[in-house]
Amino acid sequence: MSGEVSATATVPAPGQDPAAWMRRRGGRTRLALVAMAGVLIVSVLLSVGIGAVAISPAEALSILAGQAGLAPWTDHTRVQETVLLSLRLPRAVLGILVGGALAVAGAAMQGLFRNPLADPGLVGVSTGAALAAAVVIVLGGALPLGLAGVGRDLLLPLAAFGGGLATTWLVYRIASHDGRTEVATLLLAGIALNAVAGAAIGVLVFVSDDQALRDLNFWLLGSLGGVTWDRLLIAAPLMLAPALAALVLARPLNALLFGETEAVHMGFDVERTKRLVVVLAALAVGSSVALTGVIGFVGLVVPHLVRMTIGPDHRVLLPASLMLGASLLLLADLLARTLVLPAELPIGILTSVIGGPFFLWLLLRRRGLGLW
Repeated sequence: MSGEVSATATVPAPGQDPAAWMRRRGGRTRLALVAMAGVLIVSVLLSVGIGAVAISPAEALSILAGQAGLAPWTDHTRVQETVLLSLRLPRAVLGILVGGALAVAGAAMQGLFRNPLADPGLVGVSTGAALAAAVVIVLGGALPLGLAGVGRDLLLPLAAFGGGLATTWLVYRIASHDGRTEVATLLLAGIALNAVAGAAIGVLVFVSDDQALRDLNFWLLGSLGGVTWDRLLIAAPLMLAPALAALVLARPLNALLFGETEAVHMGFDVERTKRLVVVLAALAVGSSVALTGVIGFVGLVVPHLVRMTIGPDHRVLLPASLMLGASLLLLADLLARTLVLPAELPIGILTSVIGGPFFLWLLLRRRGLGLW
């Protein structure tokens, strides 16, 4: 079964001038990156501006200017300032961090496994992180070694990171044999561990009290609501650092597109790259789950859309995925909190509505191309 991401997915046609093709390709890539940056800016403005209290871009900039000690650009009310600074701005920052982290983690894992079907959620890292967070939520008061006294805002991201890392490592070990990663085994192992972790979460739901049950529903359905600057400042480095560090892995990930043996001949430490990708993906996804719950399919849909647009080069694929992932989650969150006012839809439902059909289309497309 062949599911590898091709390193030659975009090459000049026979007889075509390679130099002219490269210029056109470079221009298209730059245009796509500028467009994605523009979409991200628009998404931020829409996210902070639309809601029960309307805030125009000029008013938002005026409020931020006042916070920086500058003269306000336009009139705004105290209510608008409170809503922007206490509610919408931290929520927008969280959406950028989580969307970017999930998309970069998905792109890096797809490069590692050389398959566009790889996704942190599909291989169990999200559910493993959610299980660890659920243990802290339900059994936090009974944790040994003084862990119960540690602030939950600090313990939750750390526990989610550990759960995501352990699950990812286990799936990778199961799927690896003789130096090769079997994609079918990878997905089946992820499905199996998702089922086991889901059953364990079910047990925790059964034994939880009312408050823990409400908190668990938050994690299982996903939401950007309830974030504060204090919680955001604790978890932000755990999401931002791996997303930025993954950019350094662009060249070894590009080499892996040709195969592990070829990457070794090019001078790259393949095993070290594998370990770094696994750790960075687990850290990014685990800390994201700790603040937002399980949000699926962002790591699958976004890198694939970017790859279809600008090609498989990880030097542009990773930063472009970061921008598009942030934009997608901001827009999904905007819909989640405005479609059924005054209630709020779980954001995980919206991303699954988008990602599920996209995944099925991807499967059918690959079969139509004769890849399976």
